[in-house]
Amino acid sequence: MEVFEAIEKRRSVRAYLSSPVPKDKLMRILEAGRLAPSAGSIRPWHFIVVVDKQKRETLARGGRYAKFLAEAPLAIVGCGNKKASPNWNVVDTAIAMQNMVLAAVGEGLGTCWIGSFKEGKVKELLKIPEQFGVIALLAVGYPREKLDLTAKIAHLVRRGKKLEKITSLDEFGTPFVEQP
Repeated sequence: MEVFEAIEKRRSVRAYLSSPVPKDKLMRILEAGRLAPSAGSIRPWHFIVVVDKQKRETLARGGRYAKFLAEAPLAIVGCGNKKASPNWNVVDTAIAMQNMVLAAVGEGLGTCWIGSFKEGKVKELLKIPEQFGVIALLAVGYPREKLDLTAKIAHLVRRGKKLEKITSLDEFGTPFVEQP
């Protein structure tokens, strides 16, 4: 799959089959994160792969928009080392996690980026050292079709802003893309 095709196919998956993610696919996803660029090549990230069902259920209860983590066969918790990279650990870890999201699409898997969590509880549950912050959680697994008319309507309505609405040339407000 071409990169742009993966970008176009990527969507937030909130319903998963119980099928486990094969180890070779998981390893390619993690490798995609490892290969991400970072400021000063510090690579201040650490990723915790959570397959334990009880831990995923606890993570799912920790945020209003994280309920489906209990259903996904695994979660990846992205942590950024605040000590190693005080200014860039969040951005660098987010870049690495986005690489993982696109790699998952290429592997035929679905993901959902989760920012709805209580950091202290996640750190306690997963024994994350003090110098690391929890940046985001990724649910990962095979998508399960579910009838959710509200989500389908919302997806049609919010298909993304047109390019001319989000770009400027040389300064804010100067059209980069010709208006139709």
